[in-house]
Amino acid sequence: MHRAHQPILPCGSKYLQQKWDLARYREHRRKVQAAKSSVDNNPPETFSHIQLKFKKLKVEEERLSTIERNNKKLLGKISTIMRTTGRVDNINEYKSKSLNRDKRQRELQRVKHENWAMQERLKQVEPQYNHLKWLEDWHESEKHVDNIARYPRGWYIAQRSKAPRSHSVQGQAKGNLLEELSGSSGNSGRKRTVSLSA
Repeated sequence: MHRAHQPILPCGSKYLQQKWDLARYREHRRKVQAAKSSVDNNPPETFSHIQLKFKKLKVEEERLSTIERNNKKLLGKISTIMRTTGRVDNINEYKSKSLNRDKRQRELQRVKHENWAMQERLKQVEPQYNHLKWLEDWHESEKHVDNIARYPRGWYIAQRSKAPRSHSVQGQAKGNLLEELSGSSGNSGRKRTVSLSA
């Protein structure tokens, strides 16, 4: 029973189904053996618009036609010069003129007038700061500094110029310095006491 033909689909007769299956299998094998390769080894198809490049040919043709036309013009001019005296009209009396020259000049005049008016206004402006008041304040500040100072202004210069050479001279210099200090304190309006150590 196991050697009998086992069809895939249910059928009425296994023997007929076996005959038909064998015939279909033999046909399939024949087609496989007779099959040809399906890979196309032929070169790809070439198109004329890629090989010839009509746009490039057209541009080249237009360039050549332009050159030919210019050559004909030059040839005509040369033949005219050879037939005639060959004088050349190279006199050009045209002067280049700017279309907006007047407008630019008016703009420059306007800017110049505005600058002049601004300069005049700046000349007429009064200063905001009074330098005389600043100078007066500075003198007042100097007076206050002199009033609150411990020693009078320039006392070290006087001391250096009267440097003592001996103890007796040093005592005399101290006395002179005390006299100077007492004199300057009288000018400032209050009495100052200075203590000098030997």
